Amino acid sequence: MKTKRNSYRDVQRALKSISNPDIAEHSQRFFKTGPGEYGEGDVFRGIRVPEVRRRVKEFADLSESEIEALLASKYHEDRLFAVVWVANEFGKSKSDEASQKRWYEFYLAHADRINNWDLVDVSAHKIVGAYLLNRPRKRLYTLAKSKSLWERRIAIVCTWWFIREGDLEDTWRLSEILLGDSEDLIHKAVGWMLREAGKKSPEGLEAFLDQHAVSMPRVMLRYAIEKMEEKQRKMYLNKGK
Repeated sequence: MKTKRNSYRDVQRALKSISNPDIAEHSQRFFKTGPGEYGEGDVFRGIRVPEVRRRVKEFADLSESEIEALLASKYHEDRLFAVVWVANEFGKSKSDEASQKRWYEFYLAHADRINNWDLVDVSAHKIVGAYLLNRPRKRLYTLAKSKSLWERRIAIVCTWWFIREGDLEDTWRLSEILLGDSEDLIHKAVGWMLREAGKKSPEGLEAFLDQHAVSMPRVMLRYAIEKMEEKQRKMYLNKGK
């Protein structure tokens, strides 16, 4: 007898069963879902990330169309489930180039649904970064100049994968492109990646800051220098805006 495959509705029922109204209320505030805020209109079930990850492992047999349906959901945790699932699937297909390309393209084709910072941060490096590690990266520069906040965040956060491999050039270059970005969430993401790059190359970060600290948004600079010695932090803060 053929076993019935799980559907996106099975996932939604499982997520609904562990939802928590108190967590949902807190998340609505934390993720800035009010009018004019970056997460405007986002709706939460109220589930912690580790619980979502556990459910991903329980529903490994979903199809691409089921994942697409979850990305279309109004619920944040449904979309979180989807991006974690795709990242897991991508990771399992290391020796299958066609499968990796398929999930990389799928992810970027649905970037409009990867529409909050945590959704980007749990997945961009594991999919876009991992796919482009040994491939041309021109597309990142298109994403970095996108009108979409989330595509710009994907562009810089995905370099975390490169950084881990000691490949820092695109982090420096994309950070330069995003220096003048108007969004606080980009300032934080760039500062975060600069800090990570600085762990691999303190001298590289210092060279970047020597050139750009004077024009960097304050929050970006603070994130970038977070791991430096106090004296050095103060020196760069005094250079900044």
